Amino acid sequence: MPTTTHQPLAARMRPTSLDQIVGQAHLVFPGSPLELLVSGRGATSVLLYGPPGCGKTTIASVVAHQTSRRFVELSATSAGVAEVRKVLAAAQKELVADGARMLVFIDEIHRFSKAQQDVLLPAVEDGVISLIGATTENPSFSVNAALVSRSILMVLKPISTADIVKLLARALNEDPDLDGHVSAESQVLELIANLSAGDVRQALSRLETAAATAMAAGETEVTARTIELATGAALQRYDHDQHYDVISAFIKSLRGSDPDAALHWLARMLEAGEDPRFIARRLIVHASEDVGMADPSVLSIAVAAAQAVQMIGMPEARINLAQATVAIATAPKSPAIIRGIDQALADVRRGRTGEVPVHLRDAHYPGAKALGHGQGYLYPHDFEHGVVTQQYLPDRALGTQYYLPTSNGFEQTISQRLSAIHSLTATQENRP
Repeated sequence: MPTTTHQPLAARMRPTSLDQIVGQAHLVFPGSPLELLVSGRGATSVLLYGPPGCGKTTIASVVAHQTSRRFVELSATSAGVAEVRKVLAAAQKELVADGARMLVFIDEIHRFSKAQQDVLLPAVEDGVISLIGATTENPSFSVNAALVSRSILMVLKPISTADIVKLLARALNEDPDLDGHVSAESQVLELIANLSAGDVRQALSRLETAAATAMAAGETEVTARTIELATGAALQRYDHDQHYDVISAFIKSLRGSDPDAALHWLARMLEAGEDPRFIARRLIVHASEDVGMADPSVLSIAVAAAQAVQMIGMPEARINLAQATVAIATAPKSPAIIRGIDQALADVRRGRTGEVPVHLRDAHYPGAKALGHGQGYLYPHDFEHGVVTQQYLPDRALGTQYYLPTSNGFEQTISQRLSAIHSLTATQENRP
């Protein structure tokens, strides 16, 4: 392939003005904070938050190209506190000398330590600089709360497949290393876009690699086969935030009785390298939290899947995890177990406890009889149906019903059983 520059295709195709940025129309419009920064009419600091390849660095690059203000770029992976202080000192001098406010861009700002972020605070608060921070991690967890409160948070979206396809087509037509040398059908460009999971940089890199592979073989067209040979499987975005978002979607799909969605999120986790033991633990939890006694067998399936993960490992254990996933997703649902234990815990924590009734106390140790322990206890198996009326709750909790079974699945049978028990005990209480 001819080479006009050492820059990768993603860098060669980077926009140079805000109107060339795609997929972020909610952030790039006349009068937006970014447009005001570029024009010099705004002094606000901004935090750009979004997944890799959605345009955070590109936006900063556009601001650097178009603004008349001095633009300084720092990388959180290499800049230390001393370098940050040096830049801020220079910004202070420039502000005093000619009233010009410096624009400071910090890529991957979440990688700055708390001490480094604290150094920025006075300069941002006093307006010495306008900060542009870029991060792939939720600023609520990864950026100093004081910095977040002094900035406008701009959430960038993953670029849509359609927009990525347009960018790829434009690269084929405009980039001198590709134009006239290689082509690709629209369905092939769509394949690249889908494999790149909303990451424009990844999509352009895949196209460049596939084009080089095709041309090295003497071909002038990038095909689906070329993509498979040159670039492999789909990109899996699975950072700190995705860990929590995907497991949340997995759990809610289980609870929502959608086995297809649950299997999708399970596959996403497995492909991204999530610890299968973590997944197994969540399955065990939700076998009780969301199914419970509506289908008691599901807990055994989840525990067995967790044991299988330990015994055979991956990749075979994916089958056991999938079985437990489908079992939970398709089982009748009931929140009665978690509601019951949480209500009981709430009562205990607020002091609604009381003494253990004397007839329920342990009577098996020497001296217990002298204390009256166990006196008056009625052994249920001595009575018809193994049920007898007596007090089991402490006085302060009498009358409380913690477990309220639903009419779903096996809990319908449990409801009938409890009704029968209540009828029996009521009859016993009414006997003379």
